[in-house]
Amino acid sequence: MRTLIFFQDKKIPVYFNTENKQPVQKTLKLLSSALETKINHGKRALQKCLNTLISIEIIGSEAILHSISENDTLALSLY
Repeated sequence: MRTLIFFQDKKIPVYFNTENKQPVQKTLKLLSSALETKINHGKRALQKCLNTLISIEIIGSEAILHSISENDTLALSLY
C-alpha cells in the first residue's frame, strides 16, 4: 500500500508492508512525530538524510528512510 505525507514542504511517498498489524493512521502519526523530533534534535547524519528524503518504507515497527544518496539511507524505529 502507498500513501503520501507532507514533510518539509515536500510530498514524500510512504510504502507499507501488507503484513503490518498496526492501523495505518496510528503508524503515520508515530512516523510524523518521529520525523519532526529527529529533524529538530537528531544528529547531523540523520538530519542530512531527512533533508534529502525521497521515500519511506514501513516494515513492521521500522521506517526505512530512503534519501537521494544511498549512503544516507537509514532505519528509524517507530516504537
